[in-house]
Amino acid sequence: MPPLPEDRLVEHVVSLQTRPIVSATRERLAQALLDWFTAGWSGMPLPAAARLRQLAVLCHPGTGTSAAFGGERLGAMAAAFANAGIAHLREIDDAHRAAMLHPGIVAVSPVLALAAQEGITQRRAADAIIAGYEVALRVGEALGTGHAANFHATATAGVLGAAAAAAVVLRLPPDQLHHALGIAATQAAGLWQLVDDNAHESKSLHPAMAVRNGLTAAYAARAGLPGARAFFTGKRGMYALLAGDGPVAALDGERDGPERINTATIKAWPCCAQLFTPLDAARGLLEAHAIRAQEIASVQVVIFPHALKIAGVHWPSRPAEAAFCLRYVMARLLLTGKLGIEDMETPDLSSPALLELAERITVDTDEAFQQAFPRKRPSRVTLVLRDGRVLTALRELRRGDPEEPYDWAGMLARMRAYAPAMDDDAATRIAAWCGRHADPAHDTAACAPEARLFGMASGAEPEAAP
Repeated sequence: MPPLPEDRLVEHVVSLQTRPIVSATRERLAQALLDWFTAGWSGMPLPAAARLRQLAVLCHPGTGTSAAFGGERLGAMAAAFANAGIAHLREIDDAHRAAMLHPGIVAVSPVLALAAQEGITQRRAADAIIAGYEVALRVGEALGTGHAANFHATATAGVLGAAAAAAVVLRLPPDQLHHALGIAATQAAGLWQLVDDNAHESKSLHPAMAVRNGLTAAYAARAGLPGARAFFTGKRGMYALLAGDGPVAALDGERDGPERINTATIKAWPCCAQLFTPLDAARGLLEAHAIRAQEIASVQVVIFPHALKIAGVHWPSRPAEAAFCLRYVMARLLLTGKLGIEDMETPDLSSPALLELAERITVDTDEAFQQAFPRKRPSRVTLVLRDGRVLTALRELRRGDPEEPYDWAGMLARMRAYAPAMDDDAATRIAAWCGRHADPAHDTAACAPEARLFGMASGAEPEAAP
């Protein structure tokens, strides 16, 4: 029987573990870890984080050696579930243009939850996280825009990324890795109907369940259970049944190119990533022309249609909807010159000045912009000023995309801005721990993130496996 694209994907994941990790990929891995901790700390103080930890314990009772954001030691499954959900609460975890998903939470969460239990080295953790990114992003890109319009790809493609990451941690041989992906594919789910029905508060369950199901799939494969071989390309596989319309070649093509982790986007705004280019465009106009809100007569935003399928809230009725409302985030940026975490957590949705400015914002779509999606995210912002001037800015790519990346200093500043509850000691420890992953000299060291990195008090450290 000739090899399937799925066979070649597995071969590729295995081969990644046998070759040196180049410096650019190591540096990007360190950034991915810092992004993950930033997102976790940012979400940790929210009431929803406590609910996620409670749900994790309810579904997976008992204590263990794995740290969860917020100061609890749980079993690996419970910690992976809780951390993935908590790190998604603020919508600041990394993203990807072509795959249209959040790869870091599905790749990093299972690995760090398993680290103490399995006693892995930093190199194995690196291999596992890189594998998680590789699989999730290849599957997401292959599923395409038709899929992403109906399904949350962080949940669907993400479950395979989580399974791949967990399988590498558990040292599964190639055939069991393939079974793990096949089992995970049968658990791929995540409907955007929750957005249509204003159930935004449950969106964080998508990555949480993807990580739980991916980890379960890896355990099941290790126990000897079989998975579908043609889990993606089969006549009843993911592509056929989940509205796939992307390039299937993304699943197993360009295997000699840079690892997919290098193509992820670090989010520059604390809201849905579909809204970044209009915010970047507006920020550019504000900075270039020193505009004040009272000078603006009207605002027109033209954006690619897919954005409003996910972030189409007309005006938020509660904080959970603020990150998905273009008129809100645009009005807040134009009114105050900034858009911060506090604007998402405690938005003043009845502010007369904010509402008055929002009434001057119109949002339209352009089918020509849609043609460039998902490789680009085109949008145009036009400000008509009261003195008659008309200022326009077009953005196709986002700050934080691979073409306009953050440096390490920028990542550290972003962490402190997005995680105001983090103290100096925690920030120093997290930066040092993540930064070590860029240095091959630490490859043989144990990957044992200390409890304080998750908000635990010193002295509550979990014991690493021998």
